[in-house]
Amino acid sequence: MIVGTAPCGVATSQTAASSVRNDQVQLRDIFGSQTLDVQAVTDQTVGESHGSGNQYQASVEDQDTDVVSNQFALGNVTAETRLNVVSNSGAVTSLNTTAVGNAGEVGVTGAVITSVLLQETGPAAIRANSQITAPAGQAGDVDAYIQSQGNGQVITADHSTAGVRVIQTNGAAVTSDGGGVYAYIKGEAQFQAVASANDLTYSGSNGSGARLVTDQTNNATQTLAAQFTAYGQVQDGKTITNAVGNGVDAINQGFLMDATATQTNRSYVRSQASSSAATFGAISTDAHSTGNNIVVGDLGGEVRLDSTQINDGGVDAIAVTSAGEGYDAYASASAAGNAVVGYACAECSGRMTITNNQTNSNDIGASTTTTSTGSARSVTGVANAVGNSAVYYVRKPGSN
Repeated sequence: MIVGTAPCGVATSQTAASSVRNDQVQLRDIFGSQTLDVQAVTDQTVGESHGSGNQYQASVEDQDTDVVSNQFALGNVTAETRLNVVSNSGAVTSLNTTAVGNAGEVGVTGAVITSVLLQETGPAAIRANSQITAPAGQAGDVDAYIQSQGNGQVITADHSTAGVRVIQTNGAAVTSDGGGVYAYIKGEAQFQAVASANDLTYSGSNGSGARLVTDQTNNATQTLAAQFTAYGQVQDGKTITNAVGNGVDAINQGFLMDATATQTNRSYVRSQASSSAATFGAISTDAHSTGNNIVVGDLGGEVRLDSTQINDGGVDAIAVTSAGEGYDAYASASAAGNAVVGYACAECSGRMTITNNQTNSNDIGASTTTTSTGSARSVTGVANAVGNSAVYYVRKPGSN
């Protein structure tokens, strides 16, 4: 077994009190790097690289608390993981690479929390890069994950009530770029690249309630997720990319999920996945790209959602699959300027009140290319592009 972990630049604080204040400013460049050179491994190869400008965590239990956090990331953040394989990287090969400008986490259990959370990145670069080079090498299962993020905020509530104001502004070019080359993969290979300029995640459980007010603005030149893979032979190869300018994911299990979300994307958002194999059992590429994305739901009570989405940046999703001799080849690409989903649980007497405004003023494109130079059982390509999309539903648990 070979295990490598790269250091990262992190400013952290963790506390639980009736009043919490956090102020962080990152000025210098942060760089985390890991390079692994392997000859022949039988067990596993693991590589990790993480870079973070500012990182903050606050946790509260059984005590009502006010939290104020201000994070400013003004320098570059880079994380790189490289694996060079001569013969075999083992039964399990795992790479994890993350680069984040500002990361914050606030959690509450059995109490009431009010929070004002500010995150801002300057006109810098946030890059996560990963590469596996094994033109004559093999492996059992491979999992390579890359994530880059300008601002990321996570809020959790357990049997609690949360009132949160979140402001996220990104000016950094956010890039996840990965690749992999293997002669032979015996099992499953999954290469995934994710890039998001601003991201807010809320999770409420055990009868919680939340009131969220969010403002997200992405002013960067580019938000990019790219992943390229090539195999001599692969049993099941998956190449996945997802790029999002602004994202809100708020799911509650309790009496109320009340959200007001304003999103403005001015960045060019691009997702590109490309994969090839000479022989294969199954090979697929999936590319997803969204300027502004909102998902809000409650599994126990009422949903109130007031959303405003403005997309001024171009959005592209490109998926390419090149196959030789094998069974199933697939490529899928989806792109949206603005997308929102709201849902409630019908069996829980759920109710929804929705106000939605969406404006898209730039080009949205999705394209797939699927080719097979040999015999195959199925060859499929699917592409969908939409300027504005809104879906709302009330559904019983477990229903389709």
